Amino acid sequence: MTPNHDILIAGGGLNGPALALALAGAGFSVAVIDARPARARAADDFDGRAYALALASRRLLGALGLWDGLAPRSQPILRVEAAQGHPGEGADPFRLVFDSAEIEEGAVGHMVEDRHLYSALMQAMAGRVTHVPATQVVAQDGRPGHVAVTLSDGRTLTARLLVGADGRGSGVAARAGITRRGWGYGQTALVAAVDHERPHNGTAWQYFMPTGPLAILPLPGNRSSIVWSEPDAGAQAIAALDDARFLDLLRPRFGDFLGEITLAGPRFSYPLSLSLADAHVAPRIALVGDAAHGVHPIAGQGLNLGLRDVAALAEVLVDAARRGEDIGAPDVLARYQVWRRFDSTALGLGMDSVNRLFSNDNILLRTARGLGMGAVTATGPLRRAFMRQAAGLSIDPMPRLLAGRPL
Repeated sequence: MTPNHDILIAGGGLNGPALALALAGAGFSVAVIDARPARARAADDFDGRAYALALASRRLLGALGLWDGLAPRSQPILRVEAAQGHPGEGADPFRLVFDSAEIEEGAVGHMVEDRHLYSALMQAMAGRVTHVPATQVVAQDGRPGHVAVTLSDGRTLTARLLVGADGRGSGVAARAGITRRGWGYGQTALVAAVDHERPHNGTAWQYFMPTGPLAILPLPGNRSSIVWSEPDAGAQAIAALDDARFLDLLRPRFGDFLGEITLAGPRFSYPLSLSLADAHVAPRIALVGDAAHGVHPIAGQGLNLGLRDVAALAEVLVDAARRGEDIGAPDVLARYQVWRRFDSTALGLGMDSVNRLFSNDNILLRTARGLGMGAVTATGPLRRAFMRQAAGLSIDPMPRLLAGRPL
């Protein structure tokens, strides 16, 4: 039989639409099955949620034709500072400092609000990608030459490949028999945006507190996004406070270097865990983003990891099609898994190790951590190597989209 589409993508968050645009631009027929309503995140509703896009991710968005529209609404990350600290005591003198002026490529990353990125993806899909909102995949069946997918509205769609971009609890992965491993951190992330009196000058701060990290990430204007991690019980109590009491607890951790702070939008909380799929592929199935690897947000790499998947999978499928291969064949999908699984697993476990190393107040570890950060800052070649890694410039081999080149 002739499938309805070349590729079906379950998941309409960010990675799914990005992959759909990449594949549609290469001539594939693509449909995105999106569990959420079409306008779940309107571009005019500020809620403070934002992403730290690495330089390589920015280049991918440029290759998809999205960056020119997003750039005026983004905030370049020109400097990164990381240090240990205690609430109310300020940061330790030994710190890790990255300055984007040291690398030729420019800013190591950009902060982009969720509402702007999501809207840009939705607008770009119009007329190019079939978008099926407010609908879920409830069953899938791999058959010779294609996969059949049953939707919650009773329809059946067929394609040569089904991609799971449906998050950590991926139904696509579960139905394909792909198991997962991981663990909870006993931490919850409290996410909000704050306005402050003084300019941030494009600096992102990461403070490692004994109870968990606090990230202060620059947004346009005198505004920053915070990701504040605390043990579950404490975080639940903080989340239940009114805004005034929430700020009373945040201020000693935030410090006064940006002047007085006020909340700029709603607050959110998310339990933190590590969740790694035991495989990125199955017969006629491929996973991207959190469906393949849900990681700790300590380095802000979750979306960047997903966009690496997008770039690699799109390149594998496009190159296979140009050679006349079946894009859903096991040997084709194996190339994607070999390309991505080690990198994503290593980075996920690396962030896990950093969180465990820093989320304590052991005096010996604290001293060693401080000396280590100071040593990296004082060693130019090592410091620049870390910066290039954070910018996503050390991926080998580098997918074409992450280099800003067309497929």
